[in-house]
Amino acid sequence: MKKVLLLLLFVTSLSFGQKSHYNIQKGAVAKGYDVVAYFKNVAVKGSKEFSTNYNGVMFQFSSKKNLEAFKKSPEQYTPQYGGYCAYAIGAKGSKVSINPETFEIRDGKLYLFYNRGRTNTLELWTKEGAEKLRDQADKNWKKITK
Repeated sequence: MKKVLLLLLFVTSLSFGQKSHYNIQKGAVAKGYDVVAYFKNVAVKGSKEFSTNYNGVMFQFSSKKNLEAFKKSPEQYTPQYGGYCAYAIGAKGSKVSINPETFEIRDGKLYLFYNRGRTNTLELWTKEGAEKLRDQADKNWKKITK
C-alpha cells in the first residue's frame, strides 16, 4: 500500500510539475489580446470581464460574442506555437515574446510575431519564405513540447 501511495504521489507531482508551453506574459495568451478578433483582421485588447481558461491558461476577449465563439471552438482560435513568435520557432527553435499587434492568419491559423525597433519578424517570415519556416517551426515545436 505504501509503495502504491508513493508511486501515485510521484506521478501526480510529474503532471503538476510540467511546464506550460504557452506564452502568458501579462497573465494571458497573446498578452491579453483577443485571439478571435485576429480572425477579423483586428488586433484588440481583451478584458478580464470576458475571459476563460483553456488548457490551464487564460484567454481574454473584447466582447462576450468573441468569448462565446472561442468557447465553441478553442482549437480554431488558439495561436500556433503557444503564442510565441512563429519566426523564432521556425528559424531558431526558440521561444521569443511577441508584439500582439503583429500577426498573420495563414491557412486558417493564427501566427504571432516579435516586432520592436528595427526587427519585424513578420517581414522576415514573409521574405525568407513563410511556408518553409512554418514547416520548420512545426518540427521545432514538436521537439520543444516533448
